[in-house]
Amino acid sequence: MLEEVTPLILTYNEAPNIERTLQHLTWAKTIIVIDSYSTDETLEILSVFPQVKVFQRKFDTHTQQWNFGLEQVKSAWVLSLDADYIMTDELIAEIATLPVNGAVNGYAARFQYCIVGKPLRGTILPPRQVLFRKDKAIYIDDGHTQLLQLTGKCGILSNYIHHDDRKPLSRWLWAQDRYMVIEGKKLLETPVSELSLGDRIRKQKVLAPLIIFFYCLILKGGIWDGWPGWYYAFQRMLAEVLLSIRLIELEKLQNNLE
Repeated sequence: MLEEVTPLILTYNEAPNIERTLQHLTWAKTIIVIDSYSTDETLEILSVFPQVKVFQRKFDTHTQQWNFGLEQVKSAWVLSLDADYIMTDELIAEIATLPVNGAVNGYAARFQYCIVGKPLRGTILPPRQVLFRKDKAIYIDDGHTQLLQLTGKCGILSNYIHHDDRKPLSRWLWAQDRYMVIEGKKLLETPVSELSLGDRIRKQKVLAPLIIFFYCLILKGGIWDGWPGWYYAFQRMLAEVLLSIRLIELEKLQNNLE
């Protein structure tokens, strides 16, 4: 299978992450990177890896960026990765054994969230469809992020991807604030009957940050991971606080317009 797979990665100022990600993709004949005009050392790092082909495109939405990337892929299968996703050796070996022309058109992978390289016991990240036939998939908008729309059967891989983002806190806050504006608009525009229980709780603004803190720390076992577990719990709580603040702002703006 590996010889039929092209990794596809989006980048924007990913110098703290991208080299570690690429070091686990040396098996690939070609790696497609869609860069949103990075201003740090990202492009210099990419140039060290001869199999990397860089296409620059001004960022508008994740969906448009991913679909543009799919157009550049020439192989039958795509491995869609964020710039802070680390392929484990076990996962690479598993993909190598998959049938190229089987009945399954895509595979989802589960994640182990890492804090400075240490995998945590649990994460709130759901499995994501990362490996799929190019001609059976397209990205569509889903709140602040994208959703892969796959035609046909989807399997799930047994081994994990490590999610190991080492960008500074200031960059994380910048990205989360942008995401939460979009996520807040989605929550307010979606009928309550169509929202999941989790999103209904988030829409109430007060409970969600506290719930997510204890969920990560206690139910997901973060308390046993030492300081990285506490860090992750505080990080996810802060993200929910940002969403609550943005929801309040959007509701006030909406009321003023009425």
